[in-house]
Amino acid sequence: MTERPAMDSVLLFGVLGLVGFGLVMVYSASAVYAGAELGDPLFYARRQLLHVGLGLAALWLGWRFGYRRLVRWGYPLLMLTVLLLVAVLIPGLGTRVGGSSRWLRLGLMNFQPAELAKVAFVVYLACSLTRKKEQIQAFSVGFLPHMLVSGLLLVLLLLQPDFGTAATLTILLFFLLFVAGTRLSYLAVSALAALPMAYMLVTGSDYRMRRLLAFMDPWADRYNVGYQITESLMSFGSGGVAGVGLGEGKHKLFFLPAAHTDFIFSQVGEELGFVGATALVAVFGVVVWRGVRAAWRAPDLFGTYLAFGLTALIGMQALVNMGVVTGLLPTKGLTLPFVSYGGSSMICMMLAVGLLLDISASTAPEGAEAGAKVTWP
Repeated sequence: MTERPAMDSVLLFGVLGLVGFGLVMVYSASAVYAGAELGDPLFYARRQLLHVGLGLAALWLGWRFGYRRLVRWGYPLLMLTVLLLVAVLIPGLGTRVGGSSRWLRLGLMNFQPAELAKVAFVVYLACSLTRKKEQIQAFSVGFLPHMLVSGLLLVLLLLQPDFGTAATLTILLFFLLFVAGTRLSYLAVSALAALPMAYMLVTGSDYRMRRLLAFMDPWADRYNVGYQITESLMSFGSGGVAGVGLGEGKHKLFFLPAAHTDFIFSQVGEELGFVGATALVAVFGVVVWRGVRAAWRAPDLFGTYLAFGLTALIGMQALVNMGVVTGLLPTKGLTLPFVSYGGSSMICMMLAVGLLLDISASTAPEGAEAGAKVTWP
């Protein structure tokens, strides 16, 4: 009997390194603000430690539960996610913050169903694409049902509104359909059809239009619509090569909004400089590499699709967050996985890592037919 390979320690320690680094940066970015506003410099750091504990439990659950069992749970998980997305829109159930209704109050923390929707959507697509592998190029079987399901999720997300998560799910959909072998003509036509809709969504919303204008020329309205991104650019740029020193950043002192959440990467650039920012990007690169490796060596098609989707989710969200912070992309409201403050993101991303670890430990032996691919080192 062939022994089951050990857990991918490179992937595991890469993620744990990001989580530990995130704890340090959350404290550094939030201590002064929390002390002045809440009277407790450790407020956000302490809560993030709780989030990490819950995230580790989710990682363990994903690892022990096993990805193969999700074949039976993919559709129920999607239905649960839809119900939660509906619940946040109901007055009295959903918690409204800053004009958006995205959270459900669960004891000590607010839970954001949109974060669960990312993982649940990948699981659903992996299940569905595997079951329809023989008919994946058929429009009515391999393409249309996935578009309809994603359309339902997008409508619910846009009603919150959460344009960033909606865009994330759209990219994941096209990526996994492409990986599964859907006809390129279907993808191209649907992408072209989506462009006018995306244009109307952006131009029809005042705050989205303001974000787009801020992205195009943030310095034109430095103290209004372009304030956050210009502060982020100055914060990031002031770090130089080696940074001003851990904990010594100045822009987190009531200048840069969301310094410990969406814009924590700018604090990395300021306090640790180009060297620290590059090292952080490199660790994310290692995590993505190990995720792709797990997908490539998965013993079955479901594991391949699931690993590719979860890896794309982690890598894409990290890339988008860093792109927003450095002014390369319009503001999306997406956190930096494992690093930014936030419980829902931490729990769901760690669950994704647990599933990736299980897939990597279930890889087919070299040359086995199940993988149907060359084994990566």
